[in-house]
Amino acid sequence: MEIEIDLNKSVEENAGIYFEKAKKLKKKLKGAGEALAESKKKLDKLMKEEEKFFEKEAKKEKKVDRKKEWYEKFHWFLSSEGFLCIGGKDATSNDIVVKKHTEKGDLVFHTDMAGSPFFIVKDGENAGGETYYEAAQATGINARAWKLGMNTIEVFYVKPDQVVKESGLKKGAFMIYGKTLYIHPKLEMAIGLLESGQIIGGPVEAIKSRTEKIILVVPGRFKKSDLAKQIKKKLKGGDLDEIIKFLPAGGGEIKRN
Repeated sequence: MEIEIDLNKSVEENAGIYFEKAKKLKKKLKGAGEALAESKKKLDKLMKEEEKFFEKEAKKEKKVDRKKEWYEKFHWFLSSEGFLCIGGKDATSNDIVVKKHTEKGDLVFHTDMAGSPFFIVKDGENAGGETYYEAAQATGINARAWKLGMNTIEVFYVKPDQVVKESGLKKGAFMIYGKTLYIHPKLEMAIGLLESGQIIGGPVEAIKSRTEKIILVVPGRFKKSDLAKQIKKKLKGGDLDEIIKFLPAGGGEIKRN
């Protein structure tokens, strides 16, 4: 760095001039550093927003590309033992589930309370107690007992040949003959988020066996749409409409530990 000395000024005056110049340069340098730091901060923010955008778009693509299975039109879940369980959503689908999708080797779950679904465990005779309890829980949480705020309900199960559609019975209703075995499940359920972004819902242990990202739900005061928003926020993902589909009719709330 070259320094020019004004011979018409004293040493002190020349020193003062360069001291002021040094102060200005230092101030400019500090400002440049702050501007650089601010620019880097903005760039980091933009990069994060871009990453979130592409993650969101990727999830949308997965949702669009995923082919839905035939049983997804009903209540459904895969038990912790890997057995497919399906249930009616109303009188019409109760008829369809029992008449068209029940065969030898399955098990049929129902309650004595009016307004309960029929749940079928496919190949249920080969399932264990875990699946039986989970099917009973699914039957209970989708029954009127949930709307009434009950904590448990009696759920029975029988073989398909014990379920008979007699003439004169209304849609969705069947006669049950022979011995019935009862289970008393706790009325609580879980909503889970898979790594793919897919929402699943149903009996607690069944959902726990497939993902660690779960929210437990019990009968409560919040309507389905409000409850679904709370669940989506806690899961930090998932499609709102899919969450609503898995929630039982009637009020609910997130279970507090």
